[in-house]
Amino acid sequence: MGVESFWNNREQAQKLIDETNTLRKKIEPLLKAEKQLEDFPVMLELAASEPEAEQVRLEKEMERDFAQFSKTLENLELRVFLNGPHDKNNCILSINAGAGGTESCDWANMLLRMYQRWVELRGWTMEVNDALPGETAGLKSATILITGENAYGFCKAERGVHRLVRISPFDSNKRRHTSFASVDAIAEIEEEGEVAIPPNEFHVDTFRSGGKGGQNVNKVETAVRITHIPTGLVVASQTQRSQHQNRATAMKLLLSRIYAQRVDAQKQEMERFYGEKGSVSWGNQIRSYVFQPYRMVKDLRTGVETSNVQGVMDGDLDPFVNAWLRAGGPSKRMANVKDDED
Repeated sequence: MGVESFWNNREQAQKLIDETNTLRKKIEPLLKAEKQLEDFPVMLELAASEPEAEQVRLEKEMERDFAQFSKTLENLELRVFLNGPHDKNNCILSINAGAGGTESCDWANMLLRMYQRWVELRGWTMEVNDALPGETAGLKSATILITGENAYGFCKAERGVHRLVRISPFDSNKRRHTSFASVDAIAEIEEEGEVAIPPNEFHVDTFRSGGKGGQNVNKVETAVRITHIPTGLVVASQTQRSQHQNRATAMKLLLSRIYAQRVDAQKQEMERFYGEKGSVSWGNQIRSYVFQPYRMVKDLRTGVETSNVQGVMDGDLDPFVNAWLRAGGPSKRMANVKDDED
C-alpha cells in the first residue's frame, strides 16, 4: 500500500484495502485478548498486597472483567468456525410457507418477524427484496437481504424446515395445528466474475410494484423479474424506486442463487460418494417450535432447547446458531465419514 503506483488501479487498490481490513479485524482482537489474559495474574498479585477491604472490591471487579473476557473469547472462538469462502458475505434469506394454507402463511410471517428481531439484536441491517402475501393472512414467501459482518456464516445455520405446533387462531374450534415453513440462506455474490451468465440465458420482465402507493409505485413498471432459462430460477425485486435499481438487485439475487445451486450440486455429488445424509425437505425439520400444550423450542440437530419461546420469537437465536457452528455445521457428518474410511 506504500508503493507510489498503489492508487493507479482504484478497483484493485480497494480490494487490497478490504482484504487488509478483514485481516486486521481477525488479528487485533486476538492480540487484545492475549494482552488481557496476561494482565490477570498481574492484577491478582497487586490485589494480594492490598488491605482486605480493598481486596474484596478488587475481587468483584476482576470477576466482572473475567466474565466479559470469557464472552469475548467465546465470540473469537465462533469466528474460527466461520472459515467458508463466503461466510463473511451478506446473506440472502428466503422464507417459504409450506402446505397448510393460512396457517403456514402466518407461520412464515412470524419467522420473518423473528429474523428481523435477530438482525436488530446483532446490529445488522435487513431489507425485504420481495414478498408475496398470503390470500388471507401472512406471507407465501419472502426474500430478504441481511447485511452485516459474517451474516451468511451465521445465517446458514437457519437453512432447513421449521415446524410450528400451536392452537390455531384461525380455527374456531381451537384445535391444535402443525405448520411448516422452509428457510433458505445463500451468500450474496458481489463479483460477477464468480458466476457468468450469457445474455441469451435469462429473460427480464417488468411489472408494477405492489404495496402502498408513492411517486412511482403502481404507476410505472419499476419492479423487475428475471428468469434464468437453463435452470428455471426466478428472482424478483420491487422495493427500489427505479427499474434500474431493481434490475441490479434482481441480477445480484440471481447470481447468488445460481452459485448456491452449483455448490449444492457439488455437495450432493460428494455425499453420494461418501454416504447419504438427510436432505433439506419436508419431514426433515431442523427445529420445532411448540406453543401448546407446553412451551419449548428445540433444535433437532444439536439438541439445544429452551422453554423461553417468546424470547426466541423475539430474536434470541444465538444459542441455536452457535451450537450448530460448534457442532461442525453441515461438514460434521462428512468429516466423520471420511475419518471412518481413513
